[in-house]
Amino acid sequence: MTDTIDKRARELAEFVLETGATVRAAAERFGVSKSTVHKDLTQRLEPIDRPLWLRVRAVLEHNKAERHLRGGEATRRKYRIRNAKCEMQDAK
Repeated sequence: MTDTIDKRARELAEFVLETGATVRAAAERFGVSKSTVHKDLTQRLEPIDRPLWLRVRAVLEHNKAERHLRGGEATRRKYRIRNAKCEMQDAK
């Protein structure tokens, strides 16, 4: 069981490093919860492979620093779509 978890933690770490993916994107890709990804990358990976953990931690911190920007962009997209639909209905 531990070997499987260790392997998953390493695979998640490699994926995040290669793609710069967020915890949410990694969870979706691997079919596990965001909590599992976060725990694998922040707690389980460190004793397994500390240099890898340090590199992943930098990516996670970068993603965390930018998350407010992604959230703002998602909100803008949402309202642009909503307004475009309203304009289309008004044109009918």
